Amino acid sequence: MSADRITIRGLRWLIVSLVALATIINYIDRGALGLLWPEISRDLGMTKLDYAVILNVFTFAYAFGQSLFGKVFDWIGTRVGFVLSIVIWSAATILHALAGGIASFALYRGLLGTAEAGNWPGATKANAEWFPVRERALAQGIFNSGAAIGGIISAPVVAWLFVFLGGWQATFIVIGALGFLWLIPWLIVYKSGPESHPWLGAEERTYILTGQRDPAVSEVVTYAPSARELLSRRESWGVILAALFIDPIWWLFVGWLPLYLSETYGFGVGEIGRYAWVPYVGAMLGAWFGGGLAQRWIQSGWTVDRTRKTVIALGGAIMLAALLLTIRAATPLIAVLLMAAILFGFQMAIGNIQTLPSDLYSGGSVGTLTGFAGTGAKLAVVGLNFLIPVITAHSYAPAFAVGAALAILTVLSVFVLCPRIAPLSARPITILRKDRMHHD
Repeated sequence: MSADRITIRGLRWLIVSLVALATIINYIDRGALGLLWPEISRDLGMTKLDYAVILNVFTFAYAFGQSLFGKVFDWIGTRVGFVLSIVIWSAATILHALAGGIASFALYRGLLGTAEAGNWPGATKANAEWFPVRERALAQGIFNSGAAIGGIISAPVVAWLFVFLGGWQATFIVIGALGFLWLIPWLIVYKSGPESHPWLGAEERTYILTGQRDPAVSEVVTYAPSARELLSRRESWGVILAALFIDPIWWLFVGWLPLYLSETYGFGVGEIGRYAWVPYVGAMLGAWFGGGLAQRWIQSGWTVDRTRKTVIALGGAIMLAALLLTIRAATPLIAVLLMAAILFGFQMAIGNIQTLPSDLYSGGSVGTLTGFAGTGAKLAVVGLNFLIPVITAHSYAPAFAVGAALAILTVLSVFVLCPRIAPLSARPITILRKDRMHHD
């Protein structure tokens, strides 16, 4: 039998697994700088202020890259879009080995942030192309669990490589090479979309393509508006604002958890390493649970609107309660367990928020809206990075209070601005005739 006659059952799950693996590599690459910073700063005579500048360059570039790669994926497609994104970010990671000061680190970090941002609109677009509506939240949960797994394993992986290789430069080279290795299975497996993929069986192809809309909606709607029209719809702003409010909650822990443990409990590097991975286990479980719960409810007959809003509201409630309790956490173990609950709720909500672009619009606009939402979210994170040092001078309680407020605003954004989560249609064009412009 020729290779073109191969049929792989469950091909869509293999594809989302590859996207999740890319996300793990993404988090290893982005986390390496912070973990290696003590060695880098000693070797190059750099300061904590230098690190803060480099971190914000990455964040700004990441915000820009969300919108840039959202358009790129809509333009060149999912297969080539992922190749472009991961080639650039892997090369940027390797170039860190050549950095000799703040200017070169900022340059390579900006390139890394721009390209790494493509992973998110690309994953959302792949999800929209390869999964029926009833499975999209679960697929998004699998993809999002890659970020959690990356958060769990990045510290031990980078630390082991540093010890084994004997230097931070070699460590950057090796972790950068991981992305190039990922390209091999991606280019082999992702030959095309489901419409024409030669390895996709007829039954699975039909299942995917006929399930691309809400089963409760009788008509097939194909609506891919321009960017300007996209931004004129209130539902688009519901997606953008939900992402803007919820994303800083994740980055509160990604960026500031080690400092919280150090300043609140006097932890050193070893103790931080023993505790800092715990919240990401909650994130991983939340990604799987939120996606599975949405799939189960849609299969039982719930509408997409009811399902998305219920899961997002549950996730928001869990975040709100755990964030308020973290303000009074008495021990580091209680604190990180509460943080695990926060990230559990976060992943429940975000997995369903990230499917909203494909719930509302057709493929031609999914990447664009996802990119806009990602840009707004990362700009909010930049604001958080400036705010946290100011409000945590004496305690991290104000930071957790801000997080609680953001959880409430996330849920309100979806409920108020997305009155019905279902495929949108173009607005009817009203033509005003000349003979009706004049009154008797």
